[in-house]
Amino acid sequence: MALAQRKAPTTTLRFVLSSALSLLGNSVAAVVLPLILLARTGDALAAGTLALVCAVPQMLVGLLGGALLDRVNRRNVSVVSDLVSAASVALLPIVDMVWGLSFGWFVVLGLLGAIGDIPGMTARDTLLPAVVRRDGIDLQRFLGVSQSLESLVTIVGPALAAVLIGFAGDASALWVTAALSCAAALVTLTLPRSVGRTGNEEKTSGRTADSRSQGIVAAARASLRDGVRVLFKSDKLLRASMLLSFGIIMVMGSFQGLVLPVYFTEIGRPELLGYVLSAMSAGLLMGSLGYTALALRLRRRTWFTLSLLGMAAGVAVMGLLPGYPVLLAGAVVLGISAGPASALLGFFAFDRIPEANRGSALGTQNALVLVVAPVAVFLTSTVVEAAGAAVGALVLVGCWLAVTVWALGARSLRRMDEKTPSATEGV
Repeated sequence: MALAQRKAPTTTLRFVLSSALSLLGNSVAAVVLPLILLARTGDALAAGTLALVCAVPQMLVGLLGGALLDRVNRRNVSVVSDLVSAASVALLPIVDMVWGLSFGWFVVLGLLGAIGDIPGMTARDTLLPAVVRRDGIDLQRFLGVSQSLESLVTIVGPALAAVLIGFAGDASALWVTAALSCAAALVTLTLPRSVGRTGNEEKTSGRTADSRSQGIVAAARASLRDGVRVLFKSDKLLRASMLLSFGIIMVMGSFQGLVLPVYFTEIGRPELLGYVLSAMSAGLLMGSLGYTALALRLRRRTWFTLSLLGMAAGVAVMGLLPGYPVLLAGAVVLGISAGPASALLGFFAFDRIPEANRGSALGTQNALVLVVAPVAVFLTSTVVEAAGAAVGALVLVGCWLAVTVWALGARSLRRMDEKTPSATEGV
């Protein structure tokens, strides 16, 4: 009888496969899209402007998508999101063949992609607990496996993008991205509808479309208000760690999304970008695994300091835009060094945010990231356009060193080994 009741975790395996396919497609697109934009416009400022134009709509889509996921079946949202994402990517090479890609097309299709990508990522996060609960799998163990898988995919994705660009060209590589998103949607569609239920479908089914939309907007506003309060007012250590996270995202996002694509485009080797990003992801995986195995050997503050100093060294090497082997080595050093800091910042988010506010806080964090990252890319693009990629890289190095000095000197981050923060701490 016991043997009969034991079932293979088929639902979880399908969920993992779907997530991996979607993430792999996004990893390929993250390398290919900046290179296509630069190749078609020849203007670094266009990349920054595109990011800025899409920033606010992306944030609104993120907030509204989060509120929507509390009202409709989450599996269905994930499926639709992947299909919309696939369509937005597939339209790029089609438009390029028929009319030729212009900046306006990038804006339109970028916004269409945001409608698919952002709610889709949130939908997967909300589906995960129900999926593992259905198969009777321990959530904490599964999260460890999931994080390792994500790291592996982010290593394979940029390398795959480099191979595709080298053999088929930049626009043709997007067909693979679209196919991966479609495959992810089809696999998600095989999941039981029950794992996507919120319990609120019946409450909203009888409402008019107008009342439902008003409810979603109000929920999005309330989520943003509660999230800001939790992230920036209730806990000084949490506030400092959030600010540091935004600093990392702004500097590294500008490096990966603008400076390096411009640099490799200028030297006529755009395919090398994928290998550099894969090297960085491989380093991050090694650093995270090393920290997991040795975390208790050192104090959190010691890990934090070593991590920040190592990241500063890696950024400094890459910021000089040296020869390719040295640049690759700098990317590995940066990735390895970032592992402990990434793990610690993630730990503070889960440890310090109250369970009752976790959804609104993490949703707000994601929404804010969708604004600060494009703003940083736009500002960097103005520097690159005016003075070149080399100067832009050095400016980012200076910004990162300033972030490092602040993080090492912040009072709340110096006392991260304490279980409860002092009321007299200052950031």
